[in-house]
Amino acid sequence: MRLSLRSLIIAGALFNAICFLFIAILNLLLPPFGGKYLELLTTFYVGYHPETGPISIIIGVFYALVAGALEGALFGWLYNSFVEKS
Repeated sequence: MRLSLRSLIIAGALFNAICFLFIAILNLLLPPFGGKYLELLTTFYVGYHPETGPISIIIGVFYALVAGALEGALFGWLYNSFVEKS
């Protein structure tokens, strides 16, 4: 059975963005929460800095959407390339 690439792209993008948003909002409310993880993401998400506030979170969510979509597409393509073709 092959997987739908479109569905995986949408699911990956939404899952990644929601997880990022949840951690970023908790970091605003409880500052040490997820600090090391968000600090790591600043190296990948240009323009995102956890200490700058809501505008930065919007930038980070956009990057998370794109990264999640790429992850979903890569996973779906890899899975479909190994599954037997019917």
